Amino acid sequence: MKRRKFLTTSTAAAAGLGLGFQVVPSRVVRAAEGETSPNEKLRIAAIGVGGRGGSVLNGLAGEDIVALCDVDDRRAAGSFERFDKARRFTDFRVMFDEMAGEIDAVMVATPDHTHAVACMRAMAEGKHVFCEKPLAHTVAETRALRKAAAETGVITQVGNQGHSGDAIRVFCELIWAGAVGQVTEVHAGCNAFPNVYCQIGQHENLHAGTHEVPGELDWDLWLGPAAERAYHPAYLPFNWRGFSAFGGGCLGDWVCHVLDPIFWALDLDMPKAVTAEVAGFDPAKDHEYFPKGSRITFEFAAKGDRQAMKIVWHDGSFSIPRPDELEEGRDVVGTGAVVRGDQGVIMHGSHGAGGVRIIPEERQQEFGRPEQVIERVRGGHESDWLNAIREGRPAGSDFAYGGALTEIGLLGVIATRFPEQRLEWDQEAMRFSNHDEASKLVTKNYREPWSI
Repeated sequence: MKRRKFLTTSTAAAAGLGLGFQVVPSRVVRAAEGETSPNEKLRIAAIGVGGRGGSVLNGLAGEDIVALCDVDDRRAAGSFERFDKARRFTDFRVMFDEMAGEIDAVMVATPDHTHAVACMRAMAEGKHVFCEKPLAHTVAETRALRKAAAETGVITQVGNQGHSGDAIRVFCELIWAGAVGQVTEVHAGCNAFPNVYCQIGQHENLHAGTHEVPGELDWDLWLGPAAERAYHPAYLPFNWRGFSAFGGGCLGDWVCHVLDPIFWALDLDMPKAVTAEVAGFDPAKDHEYFPKGSRITFEFAAKGDRQAMKIVWHDGSFSIPRPDELEEGRDVVGTGAVVRGDQGVIMHGSHGAGGVRIIPEERQQEFGRPEQVIERVRGGHESDWLNAIREGRPAGSDFAYGGALTEIGLLGVIATRFPEQRLEWDQEAMRFSNHDEASKLVTKNYREPWSI
């Protein structure tokens, strides 16, 4: 689609929704019409600028950073100092109220439980959106965000940075060239930060005494749509990922990095069923947390020339099993995947199949490097999003793609609440056809006045 037609279509879509906003800022329209340079800097607002947000800003630093929003001045201090000309906000709603007309695109890198409210407001204002992975905190949120992105026509990107790398493309090219034949089974997982993703031992600590909220932190805004609770330093800055009210545990945090290669290469849809084994976890009393170990089996139906297959996820006390084909003295990958076909095995790491290779090495040498059939990305993941905005095309891991990856992980998280039970997923109805209780976890309640 030509740039001008894309812009016109996007604006018309917004009008059709009755949302009363301008999807693409006038300066970008002018650039499309040749009145200004297409290289004119985009005006970027960032929501969540400490930690991961600060890192993502590195890839956006060549643009015009006009607004920075964060609920924690301590974590955001480095970004505030670096982009000292940007206006500062604590509440992104106020930011949009005051300067929506001065913003072209928005980066969101808040904790998982506030991704959806921030992204939805940005799209309602007609802004292009980059959101760190996972896209959202519930399946219902991912569906809502994907729908809004499609209807508004804004350019979106999920922050699974490896998707823009060369290694994931080599992996796809190996699979498509028949390097391992028909893929029958994948063992994937992550062995990182087990003491972050499992916070079960924190229960008594969280309810012992009270803690004063640091003066630099707006705790109420940090909670956002989550149910009200007392501040505790155990949640911040990183361990919130181990609490189900805020994060998705190990699987929620890593699925978009680790399963991205196989999802792309095999053009996967949603699984037809998911079954979880757990360790050190009682769903009745530990539902606020995540297991000490998870082994989750996702079953995928046959599609086209691809036969039915399964992906088994391992984290915590469960490890990816060592393939017999791996050379003596070499370790099986800790965070990544072992992809088994009927004619061979590929092993790769995280973030876009880092270190991808056929095993054993002699088999890799025999097969060689596959023919390049996928165009390589210029400049990295953030640049892919920026270029997509300028060119009027989808980014590589837009909300449709990255949202589907996120949904797979969230289905696995739900399965851990019902160990040893095979949950049958109805993708169209967005529910488990054989389990009403599990279906209740597809969505969540929001604390007033928050909503999407």
